[in-house]
Amino acid sequence: MTRDQIEQILRAELNRIAPDIAIDRIDPAAPLREEFDIDSIDVLTLVTALSKALKIDIPEADYPQMESYADLLDYLAARAG
Repeated sequence: MTRDQIEQILRAELNRIAPDIAIDRIDPAAPLREEFDIDSIDVLTLVTALSKALKIDIPEADYPQMESYADLLDYLAARAG
C-alpha cells in the first residue's frame, strides 16, 4: 500500500470522527487532540478504525508515537507500507 493510499484512509477516518475540520488546513505537526478537538475515546476509535482498514496491529504502547497527523501518517506508512 502506498503512502498516498494510507493518507486517503487516514483522512477518511479523521473526517468521519471530526467532520467539522478541514483536513487540508490542519497543522500536520500539531497534536491531533488539539487540532481536531477530539477526546481519548475518539482517538481510540480512530486507531481501531485505521487498524481494521489497514489490516495492521496497533498496540497501545505505540500510541505515543502518533501524537500529530504527521506522526500518525509516518507510523502507519512504516507499518502498512
